[in-house]
Amino acid sequence: MGKITALKYQKKNRDRVSVYLDGQFAFGLPAIVAASLKSGQSLSEAEIEALRQQGVVEGAYDRALDYLSYRPRSRAEIVTYLEGRDVPGGQIEEVVERLERAGLLDDDAFARYWVENRERFRPRGLHALRYELRRKGINDEVIEQALASIDVSSSAYRAAETKARQLQHLDPATFRRKLLDYLARRGFEYEVAKDATERHWIELKEHK
Repeated sequence: MGKITALKYQKKNRDRVSVYLDGQFAFGLPAIVAASLKSGQSLSEAEIEALRQQGVVEGAYDRALDYLSYRPRSRAEIVTYLEGRDVPGGQIEEVVERLERAGLLDDDAFARYWVENRERFRPRGLHALRYELRRKGINDEVIEQALASIDVSSSAYRAAETKARQLQHLDPATFRRKLLDYLARRGFEYEVAKDATERHWIELKEHK
């Protein structure tokens, strides 16, 4: 048993409230949870434990929302992030399920976002994209669906544009070798990289 003797907003985080039981700090709660409490209220041990657990879940949920505010995340990324902050496994699963119900966590949408972002800013070959998405914890079926619409020839050509201009002063053999190596490091298959390299070589020579 314990009696609430004070409810104080935390100085460093006004969205959280410190709960004092019998004159001693007991635990912190999100303000929205603490709103149901009042000074002088008696709590059983079961109620205290339930509030502690609710506080852990709400705190973890807030952390996950902040982590998601920078860019979309995969389910595995959220789990790893919360594990790194010592959130218990059961609470992590509850947070993840809440995020999924809210539409804030969706591996299919994340995979599409990742591929579209790469295509727009830093084109990669299918090998590289598969590797990146697997590292994010995305399963192979979802990965293949996200990659289905990619035009790899166009991606390779766009990926090589800047590098090709940088190499245009070289002799044909060196130009081809260096640009092929560059595209290979970005996950493009040899034939795709070769076609893109030839296109750039021809276009650069035509504009000289």
